[in-house]
This record gives sequence, structure tokens and C-alpha cells, in this order.
Amino acid sequence: MKQLKLTGFIFFLCFLTESLTLTTQPQDVDNFSSTQKFIEENLEYITIIAFAQYVQEATFEEMEKLVKDMVDYKDGCMADKTLPECSKLPNNILQEKMCAMEGLPQKYNFSHCCSKVGAERRLCFFYNKKADVGFLPPFPTLDPEEKCQSYESNRESLLNHFLYEVARRNPFVFAPTLLTVAAHFEEVAKSCCEEQNKVNCFQTRAIPVIQYLKAFSSYQKHVCGALLKFGTKVVHFIYIAVLSQKFPKIEFKELISLVEDISSNYEGCCEGDVVQCIRDTSKVMNHICSKQDSISSKIKECCEKKIPERGQCIINSNKDDRPKDLSLREAKFTDSENVCQERDADPDTFFAKFTFEYSRRHPDLSIPGLLRIVQIYKDLLRNCCNTENPPGCYRYAEDKFNETTEKSLKMVQQECKHFQNLGKDGLTYQYLIRLTKIAPQLSSEELVSLGKKMVTAFTTCCTLSEEFACVDNLADLVLGELCGVNENRTINPAVDHCCKTNFAFRRPCFESLKADKTYVPPPFSQDLFTFHADMCQSQNEELQRKTDRFLVNVVKLKHELTDEELQSLFTNFTNAVEKCCKAESPEVCFNEESPKIGN
Repeated sequence: MKQLKLTGFIFFLCFLTESLTLTTQPQDVDNFSSTQKFIEENLEYITIIAFAQYVQEATFEEMEKLVKDMVDYKDGCMADKTLPECSKLPNNILQEKMCAMEGLPQKYNFSHCCSKVGAERRLCFFYNKKADVGFLPPFPTLDPEEKCQSYESNRESLLNHFLYEVARRNPFVFAPTLLTVAAHFEEVAKSCCEEQNKVNCFQTRAIPVIQYLKAFSSYQKHVCGALLKFGTKVVHFIYIAVLSQKFPKIEFKELISLVEDISSNYEGCCEGDVVQCIRDTSKVMNHICSKQDSISSKIKECCEKKIPERGQCIINSNKDDRPKDLSLREAKFTDSENVCQERDADPDTFFAKFTFEYSRRHPDLSIPGLLRIVQIYKDLLRNCCNTENPPGCYRYAEDKFNETTEKSLKMVQQECKHFQNLGKDGLTYQYLIRLTKIAPQLSSEELVSLGKKMVTAFTTCCTLSEEFACVDNLADLVLGELCGVNENRTINPAVDHCCKTNFAFRRPCFESLKADKTYVPPPFSQDLFTFHADMCQSQNEELQRKTDRFLVNVVKLKHELTDEELQSLFTNFTNAVEKCCKAESPEVCFNEESPKIGN
């Protein structure tokens, strides 16, 4: 396979982006040609990402065989474009090739997808993806010296393995993000292999790359979950709120055009259509930059950058300044006599305009907070427009909005107070207990991961001036991960209700949940409370993982205990570990202390 070069990748996408225009313009034929050129030049990397995400258990060697099949297909079509298979969409061809690999559909349990066609087959492959990747072996790590030797002797092999390993562990991350991560990884390898202290260089330079991957993974899963569970309308309203806050000077008509492009982008990306995802993502960025004068004054430098830096820059750019003539409230939605008539004439446009006007006037609110306001307004008008005096009813809408925001604000303030009182470790234990009680059906690894991400929201946000929006936005992403991307994910009745009933009020719904009464704990096992001297040999992170898993497993086993009783049991455990690891004979000490912990 040829090497993925960062400069070549940027150049191609730059060309692709500049040639893509809005769908109403006549250059779409050229755009299609550009996309075809990308498929031909980068088919290996597209195949690696798509196959590794669709069939996560497949080996690297099996993936290489599919890549060869796809290259043969490409060469055949370049020789004779009139062949019937050459008119098919690349994603459909890729799935057909996967299904044709001898024994593979049966080996990895996707033969039921191969019996379907069209959209049904695409969705079947999508639903086959597994978010919990605990079944995969640990991510292979190389000593920096080995890594550099491998990079210098065979750069393309190292990068191909990296893409394969990252893609199979991040099955819902969009292809442009993974290609960006791979390009950054290559930059890190090239730079660090020239350093004397390679270990320190890799550790330091890898951190922002990992953070980039985690952040985009979390957000993309969150929005894809919303799309698949609630439909495109919810994605529309999410992005009306996001873009209205970020670009408060944008005209409503331009906003809706941009939102439609973004929604279309998510449909292809969420299904895992790699080519369409790259094409649509570039189209969105080109749309923004081609209209930057009327969209934002903060993105000029971003639009001068190359792809993919351009997209990252726009996403990370500051919110534009609010227009000076923009009043603090838009009176036409609460004071007009004709609100009900305007709503009835075109409900979608009416509420889209309300979301736009309210969001650009409230840059301090979270996106979930804004969506709650929209839902409150919808419910209010549903009631008011059926009364004898609608204006007299909905003129108090602002009071309802403020009341809703105040509830959310108090919830965040209380959570940040808990963080300040308990500290990071104390809050982690509290969230591990809480999450395990409400969703004990999840794996221990998944619960530990969710608990840590929730606590990260507080450690990141609780000292910031925009504390409220920051906590509410990040906590909502964690709940999005808990609910999962797949529409058919089931945990337990109470959690499923919160995940699927109302996207805007998901967090308040979770706050009201108690321990799952339908859960049947596993049989008691003394092994859970038996510890050995190797506990003391664990390094800080490894010891923390073992400690967190122990707490989750205890909550699953002793589901009926109160939070206080669980905290006491956990304190006994940490005290025993501390005592025995200082003892002359840790093994003897653990034999004496272990039976006491579970009692």
C-alpha cells in the first residue's frame, strides 16, 4: 500500500473543497470527478477505515486481502468504465466485496447483512458496529525505539497498522477525523524519531492527538445517536442553536442553508460511508468560507488555512460578537397577537426562527439548555393556542424560559459544589456508584469510562466563568455515549425511557433515576473480595483502573446496599490495600484482610 502523505492529503482535500459548491450550482459534475479521483488515489486508506469499522474483529491480514480486492476493482474500472459494477457507489461495492470474502461473513457474524440490499444493508452493517470494544486485545504499543525503526524502515506499514487499530476501536468516528489523526500521528513520529529523548517526546506530543480523537469521537457519536433515535429534525435544531451562538450575525436564510448541508453530511458520515462523508464535510467548510463576510468576522484566518486545519480552526474559533443592535429579547415570539397563526402556517420554520433568535441572544447557555427552552415554548403554545385568549397566555413565556434555565443552573451549581467538597477521587466514586446503580447491565469497563468522563466534565468546567454551559454540554455528551448510537440499544426500561423519549430533557430525566429494580445481581463470588500481592505492583493508572473496576463490580453484586454502605465497604478496601502494600508480607496481609472487606 502506498504511504499516506499529510501534504498530499491536504492538497487533495483543498482541491476538493474549493471545487465543491452549493448543490444549486452547475459545478457538481466536477465535484463528482474530484471525489472519484480521491477514491482512485486513496482507495487503500478508505478501505482500511471502512472495513476495520464495519468488522472490528477482522485481522489485519484479512483487511489486506479486501484492500487487494478493492484495488483490483479500481484497476478494472479504470481499464473499462462500462463494466456494470463501475456505476455502483463505492460503499456498496466495498460491502459486496466484504460479503464475497470466503467464510468471513459467517466467521464474524455479518452474513445476515449480506442477505439485504441497498439502504437496509447499509444500516445493518452500521448496527453491527460495537461501541464497547472490550472484546478487542489491548492497543498494541511499541517501544519508541522500535516505533522509530519501524517508521524508518517501512512508514506505510506502520501507518496502515495504526489506521487499522484506531479505526476498529473507534467504529463511529468519521473518516476525515481518522485521516487527520493518522496524519498527526505521522507528524509526531517524524518529529520524535529525531529527538534524543524519544519517550518523553512521544508522550508529550501524543496527548493533543488523543484528546482530539476523544473529543471528536464523543461529539460525533452524540449527534449520530440523536439522528438515528430522533431523526434529522433534532440534528437541524442542534445545529441551528450551535451556529446561531457561534455566528450571531448570520442571516436566517443562510443559516438554514448551512444547517441543511450539515445534516446531509451527518447522514452519510453516521452510516459509515467514507467517501460521501469526506465529500460532504469539505462542502460544509467551503460553504462557510465562501460566505465568511456574512457569516463571521472570526474565521478569516481559518479560511486561509489548508484542509484539514481549516475545519479544526473553524470549529475551535471564538464565537463572533453579537450585533450591537440586537436586543436582549425578541418580542415577536411573546408579544405579538399573531403568534399562533404564524406557528400554524409553517411550524418547522417558525420554531427554527425562534431557536435562531433565542440562541444568538444567549451565548451563555448550553446547547441542551437552548433545546429545553425550545421544547418549553412548543408545549406552551400547544396549550395557549387552544385557549380563548392565547396572547394573554403566552405573554408569560419569558418567565417559563427563565424558570427552566434556573433549574438547569442550580443543578450544575450543586454538581460543582459536590466536586469542590469531594475532590476528583471522591466525585469519581460517587458517579461510579450512581451510574452502576441506574445502568448495571453495562460492562464494568464501560461504566468506569463513563464515570471518568462525567467527572472530567466537572474538573474541566467548574472553575471556568462559563461553568454552566460547559458542564451541561459535556455532561450531555457523556449521556449520549451511555445511550449509544444504535437505535436498538437497550439497557433497562428506565434508562431506555430517558434515552429515547425527549432529547432536550435527557439530563434532567437521568437526574431523577433511582437504582434499577429490574436488575438481578450475579451470584456471590468470594473471588471478587480476594486480593494478592500483585495489587501492590500495579502502577498508578493500572491501580486506579483495578480500584474503579472493583467498586463497579461490588455495586453490581451488592445492588441493594445504600450509597453510604457501599462507600464504607470501598473505604475498607482502600485501607486494606494501603495497609497490606506496606506490610512485610503483602500476600499474608491480603489473606487476612480480604475476607473482612465484603462483610
